[in-house]
Amino acid sequence: METSTELQTARADATQAGFRLLNSIVEPAVKAGIANPLPVGSGAILLETTGRTSGKKRRVPLLASRVCGKLAVSTVRSDSQWLKNVEADPEVTVWLQGKPREATAKVTRGRLNIVMLDLH
Repeated sequence: METSTELQTARADATQAGFRLLNSIVEPAVKAGIANPLPVGSGAILLETTGRTSGKKRRVPLLASRVCGKLAVSTVRSDSQWLKNVEADPEVTVWLQGKPREATAKVTRGRLNIVMLDLH
C-alpha cells in the first residue's frame, strides 16, 4: 500500500508532467504572437526567465492583462518554478507579437501571487 507521501509525490509528478505537455503545445503559438494581449485587455504571453539553479533560459506560457502600461500575471501556486525564478532574477523576457521584449518583474506574494512586468 502506498503512503500518503508517495501519493503526494506521484500527484506532484503527474501535475508537472501535465503542465510540461500543455506548455510544449501552447508555447510555439504564443511565442508567434497568437492570443497575445492587445493594448487593452488580456491574453497569453510567453515569459522567459533564467533558472535560479541551472542558469538556463526557461519559458512558460501565461495569461496576462495590461494594467497601466504594464503586464500583470498571477498564480495561486506559491511553488511555481517560474515564480521562484523571477524572484531570483527579475530581469526577464516577454514574447509579444512574435518578438522578444525585455522587462523587469516585481513580485508581490499573497494568496494570489502577482507579478507586474514593466516592459523596456
